Amino acid sequence: EIIEGKSSLDESMITGEPIPVEKGEGQNVVGATINSTGSLVIVAEKVGRDTLLSQIVQMVADAQRSRAPIQKLADQVAGYFVPSVIIIAILTATIWRFWGPEPKMSYALLNAVAVLIVACPCALGLATSMSIMVAMGRAATQGILFKNAEAIELMRKVNTLVVDKTGTITEGKPKLITVQTISAVSETEVLSIAASLEQGSEHPLASAILTGAADRGVSLVPVQNFTSVTGMGVTGEIAGKRVLLGNKTLFATQTISPEYIRSVDAFRELGQTVMYVGDEKEIFGFIGVADPIKDSSLEAIAQLRRAGIHIMMLTGDNKT
Repeated sequence: EIIEGKSSLDESMITGEPIPVEKGEGQNVVGATINSTGSLVIVAEKVGRDTLLSQIVQMVADAQRSRAPIQKLADQVAGYFVPSVIIIAILTATIWRFWGPEPKMSYALLNAVAVLIVACPCALGLATSMSIMVAMGRAATQGILFKNAEAIELMRKVNTLVVDKTGTITEGKPKLITVQTISAVSETEVLSIAASLEQGSEHPLASAILTGAADRGVSLVPVQNFTSVTGMGVTGEIAGKRVLLGNKTLFATQTISPEYIRSVDAFRELGQTVMYVGDEKEIFGFIGVADPIKDSSLEAIAQLRRAGIHIMMLTGDNKT
């Protein structure tokens, strides 16, 4: 648990979500995740076998020892098969002992053992458990965890795959793509205001804006009275004037023409997260940050579709 400090944490090892998560005093952190920006004082409430990572390792081990439904069928068959093979071996030995050529006893033992070896049911009992252990071991090296053996067996029935967007279809590293002005303020000034405000923010999109401003050679200015408004954006004062960066909710008193709303929607359709920049009276412009699609995503989705899998994307982003 965090007892002092605030920072952005990379929890992708646990959640698969590559964009850092902001955490502060009173919130829990997980061992083996990475602290990205600020400094934290934490109390370790669980150590050793009680940690989440240890529990995941134990879960994989338990899953490897679990029994798939088909194993029950194999065990039932083996329950009848083994006594049958033993009876056949005894009958074989008896037939060769009384009606076989000399040396009768030798031929009886030899053929009885041959029946036992050829019809040995070992593979029947071992095949399923071996395949489960191998499958789970191979899957774990690929970052895939199964809760039990039954899940592997049931996967053959899967016809729909639900995927996350960030870090799954996309790279998980947002980049500044668009800067557009809708007032007398220039694009450079719009970006300068946005980047200057984001100097005090630990939000994952802040680093994308700051990096984009640096790449474009835009200089930053000092900001006073910086405030982060949860779920809306950030505010601050530049040269004594209050400026804002965030979503439309943050600019509740300002109006934006339908023409520019259509323009913003067009950028959203390209997968960009759009943020407005302005003051308490007007909106100066907007900037768009996008998470680029992975080079491998298109082919991966195409392969899944060819395999007859229906794919759905489950994301917290806006529908557009």
